[in-house]
Amino acid sequence: MNKILVFQSDFGLVDGAVSAMHGVANMVDDSLKIYDLTHDIPQYSIWEASYRLYQTTEYWPKGTVFVSVVDPGVGSKRLSVVAETIDGHFIVTPDNGTLTHMKKYVGLKEVREIDETKHRREDTEYSYTFHGRDVYANTGAKLASGTISFEQVGKIVDLEKITELAVGDVIRTETSVLGSIDILDVRFGSLWTNIPRDEFVKTGFKHGETVEVMIRNNKVMAYNNRIVYGRSFADVYPSEQVIYVNSVYNMAIAINQGNFAKAYNIGTGHHWEIEFKKMK
Repeated sequence: MNKILVFQSDFGLVDGAVSAMHGVANMVDDSLKIYDLTHDIPQYSIWEASYRLYQTTEYWPKGTVFVSVVDPGVGSKRLSVVAETIDGHFIVTPDNGTLTHMKKYVGLKEVREIDETKHRREDTEYSYTFHGRDVYANTGAKLASGTISFEQVGKIVDLEKITELAVGDVIRTETSVLGSIDILDVRFGSLWTNIPRDEFVKTGFKHGETVEVMIRNNKVMAYNNRIVYGRSFADVYPSEQVIYVNSVYNMAIAINQGNFAKAYNIGTGHHWEIEFKKMK
């Protein structure tokens, strides 16, 4: 292990929850290097927690331990696990769908259930609502510090039994490619789709070309326009729209120096379909 520990949650920073998790980790080993991915995941949004891990983990050194706590089922019978990815990262999290994107797009090597009789903080067995502090931060710190090995976390969990959220399909024809809007580039309101650049390019779209874009919400048309496919935002004037490849190599749409999602009241999820179609 490289002694790097990275936290993610939907706790925000307005109270002491995140600080408490940092404190627990420091009590395990005060030489740990502790960082935060984000604590601004929308409350209870397991999907976004899963996506942000996928967006981020590959840029951290092998052996980094991530603790992700978005846990609307805290205290229930859902498992607490540690996953080792194919790339050699470790994710400490509830088994509630948070591993969806990592399993599908990166790959999981092995998952182990956290043995709470060994890795829960002492004298916390009667508290059922802050596993982020009492179980996940503690276990993550022990793993990152080398106090325990991955094998000592607990028993192996069948990878086929890991909870997964539904991921939208991508459908390509000779003249179009259809997918869904997975998530927003939150600060700027850009729409990030699940359509890989390769599928988009195979349809025949080229930089500088104007593409017909249709967005439907539960099959009802919410947006229909023609947009330029560019390399960057600077390929169009401020306030103009552009199709581009985002930082995870999927197709996205933005307004240069504007907020696409707010301008057109566009949301995310499987029911938000987006289609790119070649002009006739």
